[in-house]
Amino acid sequence: MDYTYGLAIGFHTLAATVWVGGMFFAHMILRPALAGLEPAQRLGVWREVFPRFFLWVWLSIAALLASGYGVLLVGFRAGFGGGPNHVDLMQLTGLVMMALYVQLFFGPWRGFKRAFAEGDLAAAAGYQTRIRHIVTVNLALGIVTILIGTVGALLGA
Repeated sequence: MDYTYGLAIGFHTLAATVWVGGMFFAHMILRPALAGLEPAQRLGVWREVFPRFFLWVWLSIAALLASGYGVLLVGFRAGFGGGPNHVDLMQLTGLVMMALYVQLFFGPWRGFKRAFAEGDLAAAAGYQTRIRHIVTVNLALGIVTILIGTVGALLGA
């Protein structure tokens, strides 16, 4: 029995869970919990949290691309044409999420690190706000993508 398809879907789901779950935790739980701290303390926590989370996002992206396109090309669809619409939509939203993340990582995140290292807390806070906005959009897209991936198959879309 070939377990390749099941393993690929399992890794795909795990990677999506790590990324979207991490954003949910950061946005809905950690951010409000830090609100009472002084700006220097709050930004210091984010300076420690972001690199750890971003490593897991890069690993998740690699796993999502490898497992998703592996399933598309070798298993589920045997190519890009003729598959269910929900898979194409899930692929589109996932690629948009990845593009937003790359922009976040090489834009506001770099600015945040630089400003924080220079002690410019106002600039660091500005970059952190930009990061939060991108994460908010990506969190919404991630939730929609998960729903598309799970419910889309049931609806035959």
